[in-house]
Amino acid sequence: MSIATTTHLNFRGSARQALEFYGSVFGGEVSLATYGDFGMPADVPGADKVVFGQVVAADGFRLMAYDVPGVEGPADVTAGTTRRENGTTITDRTFFQSLRADSLDELSRYWDALSDGATVVEPLAASAWSPGFGMLTDQFGVTWVMDVAAAG
Repeated sequence: MSIATTTHLNFRGSARQALEFYGSVFGGEVSLATYGDFGMPADVPGADKVVFGQVVAADGFRLMAYDVPGVEGPADVTAGTTRRENGTTITDRTFFQSLRADSLDELSRYWDALSDGATVVEPLAASAWSPGFGMLTDQFGVTWVMDVAAAG
């Protein structure tokens, strides 16, 4: 028996843009369906919003998202803030998205792409446990904890 988990992000009207962005960062196929595709009349506000969306890449990357019905607002999908202070991460967010790469070159490519419009929490640099570690909150409000897998 095996299981798999997939992060499912809840947006306030920007799921399509987020999925297209993550598709450009990680590759893979973006698929989505709108509320209208599932029967909501086209003239109802929100019919064009995403009820089901995902990015699936051949390397195993998978992310799902949708637009919370009837809710429009800032692109930020998580309440709260994250910052580094005296070597400690201070946050009141309920989750971080972790991304671990096999090499610093690979991680740097993802870092550079996710950095577009992001707020850097901890710059990408060597750490005591990894040749590369960094944190950022992307333009859609998702905080990514990124590192290189330790040689083992």
